[in-house]
Amino acid sequence: MASHRRSSQPGLTHSARVTVLSAAAATAAAALGAAPAAVADPGDGPDSSRATVDRLFEEAEKATEQFNKAGEKADRLREDVGHAQDSVARGQERINRMRGALGSVAGAQYRSGGMDPALELLLSGNPDTYLEKAATLDRISERQATALRELQQAQRRLGQERAEAARDLVELERSQAAVARHKRTVERKLGEARRLLNSLSSEDRADFDRASRSGRGTLPELSGLAPSSARAAAAVMAARNAVGRPYVWGANGPSGFDCSGLTQWSYAQAGVGLPRTSQAQRYAGRQVSLSEARPGDLVAYRSDASHIAMYMGNGQVVHAPYPGAPVRYDPVGMMPVSSVTRV
Repeated sequence: MASHRRSSQPGLTHSARVTVLSAAAATAAAALGAAPAAVADPGDGPDSSRATVDRLFEEAEKATEQFNKAGEKADRLREDVGHAQDSVARGQERINRMRGALGSVAGAQYRSGGMDPALELLLSGNPDTYLEKAATLDRISERQATALRELQQAQRRLGQERAEAARDLVELERSQAAVARHKRTVERKLGEARRLLNSLSSEDRADFDRASRSGRGTLPELSGLAPSSARAAAAVMAARNAVGRPYVWGANGPSGFDCSGLTQWSYAQAGVGLPRTSQAQRYAGRQVSLSEARPGDLVAYRSDASHIAMYMGNGQVVHAPYPGAPVRYDPVGMMPVSSVTRV
């Protein structure tokens, strides 16, 4: 920030925030994994438990997107607050200088203005010199009046900037509260899912993983074409290199990812900035049909686009599925496709 700042809103940088979130999520995952296995309700079979886990992961992913959205807004507001504080500090310095200048002129006028102008003219030994001096003083008075008006305008602007900074601070506090609220929701959903998974036998857990990787619908014939651009090809290479890294909710790499974090990071390696959430990423380019999908296209899932992946060709996507499952290849039809976006 500029050196003019008098105070600043404490907060982590975006990269530091992601690092902290990644570490916190890893710690939470470890704690959940170490928790004793919950006892399944005897009335619920493995199929019911797997369906519940699937639902909980979906709900957690939707809450994660809300968490990411709130975090993105908090980052933007934190930057706005910083700029506003810098502007207020600079405005205050300018007002202080203007006040100082006006004070100096006023003091000089006070020291020299003890005599009535008509009397001073009468007693002057050189009326021409006096008239020149009087004209100069008139010009000084005009400039002083102008400076006073500018000071008043600057004070009004400063008041507006202070009010805007105060509003931004209030909004930032609300966004930070939303981040914490969505974080608690995600942790609760993931905790419930982990406890249910721990209650399943090894065979049933393997069945759950196989089911989560299977295509779930009839697909159109896919294009089989190459990436649509050099940047799409670079993003595909980055996503391919991320395969095997862990799912970490709220993280956008490079050591861990959630679904939209993976696609954002992959395109960042190609020099392209994507929004943070899957809902926003679906509008980050031109939408095409699934039959036209080419490597590098973003495939959004579910009607609310709460999950997103990158198409890799041959009917496969790379994505960050859910906690406990690393970044991996899956069939493009693993769940209902809502849109395909070419960045």
